[in-house]
Amino acid sequence: MESEKKRVLFICLGNICRSPIAHAIFEHLVKENGTSDKWEVDSAAIGEWHVGKQPDRRALKVLKENGIDFRHAVRQITQDDFDKFDYIFGMDHMNMSDLEELNGSRKSKAKVEMLGKYDPENVLVIPDPYYDTQAEFYPVYAQCYRCCKAFLKSFQ
Repeated sequence: MESEKKRVLFICLGNICRSPIAHAIFEHLVKENGTSDKWEVDSAAIGEWHVGKQPDRRALKVLKENGIDFRHAVRQITQDDFDKFDYIFGMDHMNMSDLEELNGSRKSKAKVEMLGKYDPENVLVIPDPYYDTQAEFYPVYAQCYRCCKAFLKSFQ
């Protein structure tokens, strides 16, 4: 049933590096374990700079190298997302601050937390690799993978 689906939204500053990597990994994991029908997965940006564009080519490269073919049009988070999604994951403290400011003091459905909270290696912040080289996308991928896998495992 549609209403039984859990909805998860991954957020980063521009929705071109970290959040699409986490989005793609999570979709891949639920497909792999046969629970795609139980999840709705999306990602979005805090800012509007890249809306309508594809994720960063370096993010897509690391996904493809890990067997994940991913297509996504960047979008910006909306106020409605706080009531549509069950979980909204930020990647760093600034994302969390921005999400808190966007939602204000109103009560919403979504549990808003850092994705790194689920990292079995206890690394809370998922760093933004945007201004770095391709090499910095690999540890981001690895951390997002660990976190998504651990979060998903918490439902088994």
